[in-house]
Amino acid sequence: MMSVFDSRQVRRAFSRASASYTAAAALQRGVEAQLLESLEYLDDRVPAVVLDVGSGPAHAALAMHQRWPKSRVIAMDLSLSMLQQAPVRTGWRDRLGLHRPVDRVCADLRALPVADNSVDVLFSNLCLQWVEDLPAAFAGFRRVLKPDGLLLVSTFGPQTLIELRESFGVADAEPHVSPFASIAEFGDALMRAGFRNPVLDRDVAVHWHPDMQSLMREQRATGATNALASRRRALTGRARFAAAAAHYEQFRTEAGLPASWEWITAMAWSPAHGAPIREADGELARFPASAIPVRRRDG
Repeated sequence: MMSVFDSRQVRRAFSRASASYTAAAALQRGVEAQLLESLEYLDDRVPAVVLDVGSGPAHAALAMHQRWPKSRVIAMDLSLSMLQQAPVRTGWRDRLGLHRPVDRVCADLRALPVADNSVDVLFSNLCLQWVEDLPAAFAGFRRVLKPDGLLLVSTFGPQTLIELRESFGVADAEPHVSPFASIAEFGDALMRAGFRNPVLDRDVAVHWHPDMQSLMREQRATGATNALASRRRALTGRARFAAAAAHYEQFRTEAGLPASWEWITAMAWSPAHGAPIREADGELARFPASAIPVRRRDG
């Protein structure tokens, strides 16, 4: 079965946008700040290991390092160029008091190169919209989290760029805007992975642009370009682009052209070992191999 997203195109797009991302990603930083506020639910707990998945230039990772200077913080992203934009002077101190930078790991969240039960806090801001199999992604997150570990994630919802989606849909049969999971689908994927006490929120905002071209430029500057595997490989023709821009004009108000954004934030806790994971045919309980008793016989 053909994948929904082309992961190589996702990597290329964000790598090309690495230098412009920080200046253009005002919305992303706002959602990030909202997600960081939920760290208050840890109360006085100081995590030993914090993992920021889809970290980009590691702004959230550095903020969490400042919050917990003795914790080990790992910034992980699919794009090496994004990680190279991260400041490296700040860091953490190990048990010997030696200064260590925030770890930067270039990896795909669909195959986390992280040990089981090793992470206390897993943070992921506006990254999961590039993943088609949410239950599998959440299963990977659960695998690396310790029991009672905190999961904080966000993603874009289906109302995101709905005006742009409609305009290109009129002009071109080929898809130009990624599909996004609804809050119900997002919550169900969390439950299927076995996370407990999930709390989900949904926010909607409208940003205004003078024309469709400025919106598209902003998208390219943040790496959020068309990465659908089914996309047309050639550039969008002038006629199709002009037809989409003409349709978009019907949404214009005195403030300009609207671009709707919907984002979903979720907080959940990793369950204890042995808690069931929901699957299509029922529930499965999984245990770490170290928890299985072994009887040894002499002679």
